[in-house]
Amino acid sequence: MNAIAKTETTALSVMNEQDLMKVLQASLYPGANQDSIKMVLGYCRAAGLDPMQKPVHIVPMWDGKAGAMRDVVMPGVNLYRTQAMRSGECAGVSEPEFGPDVTESVGGHQITFPAWCRVTVKRRLPTSEIVDFTAREFWKENYAVKGGKEKSVAPNAMWTKRPYGQIAKCAEAQALRKAFPEIASQPTAEEMEGKAMRAEEPATPTFDYCDPAPIIAAVQALNTDADAAAYWKAKAVLFAHQPADYQNLKAAVIARRKLMAKLAETPVVDAEIPAVTYASVMDRMAKAQNLDALFVAADWIGEIPDEGQRAELNAKFDELKSKFGDPS
Repeated sequence: MNAIAKTETTALSVMNEQDLMKVLQASLYPGANQDSIKMVLGYCRAAGLDPMQKPVHIVPMWDGKAGAMRDVVMPGVNLYRTQAMRSGECAGVSEPEFGPDVTESVGGHQITFPAWCRVTVKRRLPTSEIVDFTAREFWKENYAVKGGKEKSVAPNAMWTKRPYGQIAKCAEAQALRKAFPEIASQPTAEEMEGKAMRAEEPATPTFDYCDPAPIIAAVQALNTDADAAAYWKAKAVLFAHQPADYQNLKAAVIARRKLMAKLAETPVVDAEIPAVTYASVMDRMAKAQNLDALFVAADWIGEIPDEGQRAELNAKFDELKSKFGDPS
């Protein structure tokens, strides 16, 4: 049987919509607003699904453009399992296989999780041959972050409590999509919970070279070794940036400097990050057009490891400072 069998008798056909909405709101989707319940009914009506079996989930997602959370209706992995079995061609699903355990701090929270999970779905082809479709998903590429405009990188409560169960669902959903592309294409609720609604609104901070606010927020949010890459990225932006309120940026860095000092011993390799060298600091000081710009450049003298070079830079700084009329 190649066609996907649809449920012939559903709650949609035996109950009026208003009564059904009350039942769903009171039981399967407690707390959901009526508009979200209507989206569920519309999805189920179009797909021939029974809403009382909860084939889809209401997933709150952060909409960066709207600056608010929005409800999105998405299929659950159980719907993909059901559709695969109804096709008559699913020959089984393997037990999830997990990679090595990893224990580290993620967004300030210590957690142990499997590095990856692998699941295989078997499909019987029209020739009676059984083919394996295997998917391997990595925990750090799938875990759901805490929602909301805070844009935290810490895992949410479910992924903290069930790191194995959640990644197993993601791996199985991917394997089902590979084995049955005609019935499974949309990401599942388990995969998309905690993700941003729009691709242009990532969960982690971006850095705008014109607006210092996100840089300040990013620097202030740093508190663990896991944030090392973001820390060095923020420093690179500061080095290449001369905003009018540089003092605010400088204060943000100073406030975190003691906490992040240990990261200086483990620099992050990133081609986008310009190297802070003796020559680059000297060049920026020489090109400074005013006292504020000179202080921006001189703030990086402390990043030069060689004591002799730091002394030369400080001497140059004092010389240029006098030139701009600052006798201090």
